[in-house]
Amino acid sequence: MEQAGPAADSITARWGEFVAASRWPDIPAAVRHEAKRSILNALGCSFGAASHPDLDALIKLLVTLSGPAQAAVFGRGERLDILSAAFVNAVAANLLDFDDTHLATVIHPSAPVAPPLFSLAEQRGLSGAQLLHAFVLGVEIECRLGNSVSPDHYARGWHITATCGVFGAAAASARLIGLNAAATAHAIGIAASQSAGIAENLATGAKNAGIGNCARNGLLAALLAKLGCAAAPRAIEGPQGWVHATGDELRRDALLSGLGESWEITKNAYKPYPCGIVLHAVLDACFELRRKYALAAADIAAVTVSGHPLLLARADRKVVNERDAKISIQHSVAAVFIFGAASVREFSDAVVMEDAVVEFRARVHAEIDPVLAVGAARVCVRTTGGKIVYTQVVHARGSLERPMTDAEIESKVRSLAALGFPACDVDRVVGAVWELDRMKDAGELVRLAAAH
Repeated sequence: MEQAGPAADSITARWGEFVAASRWPDIPAAVRHEAKRSILNALGCSFGAASHPDLDALIKLLVTLSGPAQAAVFGRGERLDILSAAFVNAVAANLLDFDDTHLATVIHPSAPVAPPLFSLAEQRGLSGAQLLHAFVLGVEIECRLGNSVSPDHYARGWHITATCGVFGAAAASARLIGLNAAATAHAIGIAASQSAGIAENLATGAKNAGIGNCARNGLLAALLAKLGCAAAPRAIEGPQGWVHATGDELRRDALLSGLGESWEITKNAYKPYPCGIVLHAVLDACFELRRKYALAAADIAAVTVSGHPLLLARADRKVVNERDAKISIQHSVAAVFIFGAASVREFSDAVVMEDAVVEFRARVHAEIDPVLAVGAARVCVRTTGGKIVYTQVVHARGSLERPMTDAEIESKVRSLAALGFPACDVDRVVGAVWELDRMKDAGELVRLAAAH
């Protein structure tokens, strides 16, 4: 089936040309390194979720539906077809809410883009440099699209990681299977018909299914384009294209300006806590108060958390399960002052409905302070003795202003592997990621990351 290329000035055509023409030697060293950090973090998140009951149930279902055993599931022994493996690995990377974050858009870039690339690389014996290159390009596409419609897109109710992630997965997969510029443009256009995900589902398993779908559907879009399937020339910006269908106003300069010169992956951040990124300043503030004033739960009569309207819109909520807890101001405060920790355990079902935790959450009140920026928070504690203490965090740990070091990301990966994949030779995985661009067969890393 012969494809005509999209209109030369369309967004998909410009992006198709960019993705197909990009050269690995032109990717700056800092960008390559950030890609490795992102992939290492994503693998760690997948390891931590490998034995989660939700993932167990999902894999039991997909094993009965999957095609040939073509690709590994991280931290597991099962093998699935490449589309199903991309789906499961994307769900796993996102399941603990511990994945990377492009702070300008609140997109979690790696979960949609990395899993289909690992499936393809394993199936086809592709090199680590090829995988990293495709990953950088896919992240660029999804985050630029997010930049062009943020913040209204998310505010309108679209789950931006899923809706934009499918475009990144399609572009990256197209690059990895060697599509030319025209076919890559069609793959991105096909992804426009696969884009879905709503913020109303953030505290449910449906959110994770949306992330799995965008990885799977992005890969499918590239495979369809390889067969000759075509998309409309202006699938993104046309009168009935993706932008207008989602109700957004497009900032075209965010899509194209400086393409290939500035890189969105350099704006990626990594979470020290397994919960919504808007809560990290709250957690930092609570830890600071706990340390400075030796506060324990029994010492505290009330806590007031102040933040940007986005903080309250996303995280001022009633908690009935671990998914709610991961995006709850009240639970984040309770975790620090009751347990002195904010790890996967403190946000798990085993903890969140304990009587003492439920009771403490009732002491926490949230209020808007429009002066505080997104990502900042102030926490004020009134003790049982009537003393008032407070602190304010402008830049949370893990933010671009206070980034996690390579060593901190490695430590995070080790702790997550110990939690969900204790048989993992984590030192070899970490070493392989740092050497991924020298690896002739990226499947070596996949094999290290899977159970045998």
